[in-house]
Amino acid sequence: MSQWSGQYRTGQDRTGQDRPGKDRTDMYGKAESYRPVPRDFNPVIQTCSSNIQKITQNTAQIKSLVNQLGTSQDTCELQDRLQQIQHYTNQLAKETNKHLKELGSIPLPPSPSEQRQQKIQRDRLMNDFSSALNNFQSIQRRAAEKEKESVARARAGSRLSEDWGQMTTQTEEVAITEEDLELIKERETNIRQLESDILDVNQIFKDLAVMIHDQGEMIDSIEANVENAEVHVERGTEQLQRASYYQQKSRKKMCILAMVCSIVLVILGIIIWQAAAGK
Repeated sequence: MSQWSGQYRTGQDRTGQDRPGKDRTDMYGKAESYRPVPRDFNPVIQTCSSNIQKITQNTAQIKSLVNQLGTSQDTCELQDRLQQIQHYTNQLAKETNKHLKELGSIPLPPSPSEQRQQKIQRDRLMNDFSSALNNFQSIQRRAAEKEKESVARARAGSRLSEDWGQMTTQTEEVAITEEDLELIKERETNIRQLESDILDVNQIFKDLAVMIHDQGEMIDSIEANVENAEVHVERGTEQLQRASYYQQKSRKKMCILAMVCSIVLVILGIIIWQAAAGK
């Protein structure tokens, strides 16, 4: 029997039944259920931030498991743990991508300052998500490479077993070969799942690029509206200044007119008084 197949008999029985233990979903962080109905901005931001943190934590665990591939600790149990956490983290990334798209359907606040604040939060969130995805995809690729190396070693080990089987009974040789082939088949299934999940992450990167481009156009529109508002404010200020100037000028004219009227009345009063005194 090959050494490679012997290592994998310790982790899981060949019936394929699940081993008892905690739910992997709870251990590695389950993706939030996606709701297509627009929600408030802050709860969506908080959900995305929490998911990104879980992705980062899970990636660190995946890296630790990948480092054990091809060693004496490489068992069926380790393979199962790696597959579970990798797949759930991939689902978490897909759900986070949906939530980020949801942000685009949430109406903008009326205040330009609030719009700018939301832009800052979105930009920071997308940068964090992109960084977490880069690390996750990098360790996915590494896991796929090590899985392929293990399959290559297993095939080589199977051929050695066939040579050794010539010195044993034919029945024993067939049994060994079938077990090795079954283990190789499981490995290849894991590799296909990894490659499929890597393609999912590639699509998320494309979606992120589109969202960043669309948000850039939206921010340009916001800035244009802010500039227009500033122009209107400046024009309004100029009009107020002109109105104040004309108002002051009008008051001066009224004061001068009142003084002239007062002088005329005084002169008329003096004339009337002198005429009355002469009589």
